[in-house]
Amino acid sequence: MGLSLTKAAQWTTASSGTGKLEFTPMNESLLKEILRFVERFSSQHPQEAEHVFEEPLQWRTTLVASDFKTDYDISDSAVQSHEKDSEGLPLLQLSPPAVYVRSFSQLSKLVHLADGKKLEEVRACLEVYVKKRIMFRKVTMNESVVLFCFAFLRFHCRKVSLDPAAAKNEVELLKQLCSDGEKRVLKSLRYTSEFEFSNGCRTPLWRQVHGEICYLVIEPCDAETLYITYSTAGVFLNEVRLGRRESGYERTSDVYADLVTLLKSRSPHFQDFAAQELPSTHKIQHVESVDGEEQGQPQRSYEQQEKNVHEKAKQQHTVNKAGGRNKNEMCPRWSSFALLSTFGYVTIPLVRCVLKYCHTASYCCVICSFSFRKTSAGAMPGELTSESSTESEEEEEQPERRLEGDIDRLPEYWQIQKLFRYLKAGNQTTTALTLCAMMDLNLMQETCQLIIRDLGGLEILLNLLDTIEVRCKIGSLKILRKISHNVQISRTIVYTSGLQKIVTILDLPDKDLKALAAETIANVARFRRARRTVRKLNGIKKLVKLLDCVPNLAKLTENQEKDVEVARCGVLALWSCSKSRKNKEAIRKAGGIPLLGRLLKSPHANMLIPVVGTLQECASEESCRIAIQTKGMIKDLVKNLRSDNEELQMHCASAIFKCAEEEQTRDLVRKYKGLQQLVSLLGKADNKQLLAAATGAIWKCSISTENVAEFQKYNVLQTLVGLLTYQPDEVLVNVVGALGEFAQIPANKATIGKCGGIKPLVNLLTGTDQALLVNVTKAVGACATDKDNMTIIQQLDGVRLVWSLLKNPSPDVQSSAAWALCPCIENAKDAGEMVRSLVGGLTLILYLLKSTNNEVLASICAAITKIARDEDNLAVITDLGVIPLLTKLTDTTLPRVSCRACSIHYCCMWGSNRESFGKVGAVAPLVRFLKSKDAAVHLSTAKALYQLSWDPNNVIIMHATKVVKVSLSVVAAAFLTH
Repeated sequence: MGLSLTKAAQWTTASSGTGKLEFTPMNESLLKEILRFVERFSSQHPQEAEHVFEEPLQWRTTLVASDFKTDYDISDSAVQSHEKDSEGLPLLQLSPPAVYVRSFSQLSKLVHLADGKKLEEVRACLEVYVKKRIMFRKVTMNESVVLFCFAFLRFHCRKVSLDPAAAKNEVELLKQLCSDGEKRVLKSLRYTSEFEFSNGCRTPLWRQVHGEICYLVIEPCDAETLYITYSTAGVFLNEVRLGRRESGYERTSDVYADLVTLLKSRSPHFQDFAAQELPSTHKIQHVESVDGEEQGQPQRSYEQQEKNVHEKAKQQHTVNKAGGRNKNEMCPRWSSFALLSTFGYVTIPLVRCVLKYCHTASYCCVICSFSFRKTSAGAMPGELTSESSTESEEEEEQPERRLEGDIDRLPEYWQIQKLFRYLKAGNQTTTALTLCAMMDLNLMQETCQLIIRDLGGLEILLNLLDTIEVRCKIGSLKILRKISHNVQISRTIVYTSGLQKIVTILDLPDKDLKALAAETIANVARFRRARRTVRKLNGIKKLVKLLDCVPNLAKLTENQEKDVEVARCGVLALWSCSKSRKNKEAIRKAGGIPLLGRLLKSPHANMLIPVVGTLQECASEESCRIAIQTKGMIKDLVKNLRSDNEELQMHCASAIFKCAEEEQTRDLVRKYKGLQQLVSLLGKADNKQLLAAATGAIWKCSISTENVAEFQKYNVLQTLVGLLTYQPDEVLVNVVGALGEFAQIPANKATIGKCGGIKPLVNLLTGTDQALLVNVTKAVGACATDKDNMTIIQQLDGVRLVWSLLKNPSPDVQSSAAWALCPCIENAKDAGEMVRSLVGGLTLILYLLKSTNNEVLASICAAITKIARDEDNLAVITDLGVIPLLTKLTDTTLPRVSCRACSIHYCCMWGSNRESFGKVGAVAPLVRFLKSKDAAVHLSTAKALYQLSWDPNNVIIMHATKVVKVSLSVVAAAFLTH
């Protein structure tokens, strides 16, 4: 295990991982993955998190006693948790500088307390673990179960396809259960065909395309003979048992995840055996090696999994051309670590079983350190998931396209075949002439493109790039430039290492070659692997160097014109590459932003469009936005909004939309008269892309109240209300976002109501787009502070619709809906009765107090503050258990403390709630809230303590926590401030 950790991470020494983790991006990515696992484990699996390690985790920590809050006994510099094991030992103990942790629950709490030092704590723990050289060369029963547990945690929501290797493994294991005598489990198990294809399948080729791997005949001890189909989608019975051998491939049962599950459903005898034997520790196969790369293919253990796949058997087995692997197939990293059970994935009971039998802290590190992994190319997780969210759906893996019918009857087929014969056999002159002849073909036609690929033409064209003859290189690149518009051709170029040859040409002195190579890269780099390949080959720096020219001279020489054309092609390539987050950063570090700013002054649209397109892609990164602003490009972006080219206008508006996240940028747009230009673009409603970009820029610019006042000079609010209907979601998101910002000004709220904007806003609450729902709830909440608007919202049943969004799985939607409920409850007529009329509404509110999202917790506390002002509602939520839930949130490390204190203040005003808060330990943490530097926290905390002080026991607690001294310091600070 230690060996796997040592090989996956980067250490300061090369020998056996006894040094420290280096501060590298790869290590940071790995540590973050472990951190996410630890943080979520306690909330996702609370029962398992309570199991106690036999030996504690121990490391040197940076935490001190003052970092620990409630649930801990603090004595000078030492800390002990209230929670103890059966022997009375604390589950967490701090004896500076060492910390001892004995459960996952305490480990999760410690990580949350670490706040900004989380990664340092994880790093220190793992370094100590590796130094102890816990290297498992043989994996025991408990350890193998831990490995299965982690496999479940990583893939518990994913269905894993079966493959021939898994089928063969499972059959061989079950054959061991076939024996003579009374103790046998199965009478016999055999294949219907002994012939095995090279891919491991035993079914006819015409059935393999349906994902079928093999056919089995199994004879149980207490049931009729079973005729079974083993496919990539699962295991099921076929029609052979009905005597239909010609059409016996049809499914006659449910689809099961594995053979064991099917046999258990058909054979009570096998089910009894599985229940008694399969989970037992002495029957599960041991794994001989953790690292499959060094010790060969390990023998796999298995665990029962009872879950039918049902209709998923209809899904066909689609083979990926590049990897030859089904998209749903388990990643190779698990097979190399022997983590994948032959029965697909591990169930949650197994997790409980794991932590029941495996209590030692070293197993905790086993699970965590298995987050470290390598890919076949040595890339780490960050490398494979670094692509930008701006990437479109067209970049997803596409099935391979093949020409249908008799392609040899096509005239293009014979013509292209003849030309490639000349390319193979001809000299330099013949090759150049043949390439010219090929240019006369319609190379933009898909038929010609696929014929070239199927005849092996791509390999010939790419090989020509290695010649020293410039004419041949130019001819080859001109053809590649055209046919690479086809995504199938682009993928083939990347998979055959052709992109490396094209990137190499960027270093050559010939400007025509560099322009053609850059334009070809622009066409090829439309999917993730291609963009990553360009970056790995140092292609970003080479492309940035092409931008160094002066494009806006009055007269250009022939040589300068070539420089401008090379720069234009280079920008096109960077535009394609900039859809990757890491490539954006690479462009900035290579000095690309200032060079793009120089090209932004070009008078030609064919240059400006890719330049602005690249800038708007890069603007999604904060560092790039700052560079764009400081280099004075906002003025040029606003200037180009006046262009007659709608595509250029769209890209400029999109760039402003992203850059306007910064306040200074919003001020610059107003300074350069860009707001009026954005308003004028709203008139081009037929161009939805341009409309989406313009409304997005208006939304972000309206965050500044000065810009809202400027917009109102052009009646933008009325125009935006008119765009609330019959528009695509990408437009509606921006329109509603802008209305939410406009509604921050009281006068605009009434205007929205008078223009008829409330009804379409309420209607949008029934949508499904999460970004739209976040903006709609914000806008409705802002408008609800106006009494007339609130009346309309109530009439349209808008409060119920907002409340129902608390069930949305998105935390952003939940928090936005909860914030919107606050003004709705505060300004509604008969608010208390309205809240009680919502069936299950209060229960849902309290359920969300268990959320792990801080913004959700803050918004729900704010909603409880409004709900608790009605005595009947306060009585209801008290009975539902609001007091202990609020007490658990009294942690000063969480944001928006004032919301939590304020909710406690209002909940004190019923029955014996003050006394109850004192009993559950809410008083002492509130006193610590007074140490905050936020005046709003001081006010809400003082109100809460005032209410709590009506109970004598609470006063004693306050006195013990020195509330008087802290309160006097707060009062003194307030007087000095004012």
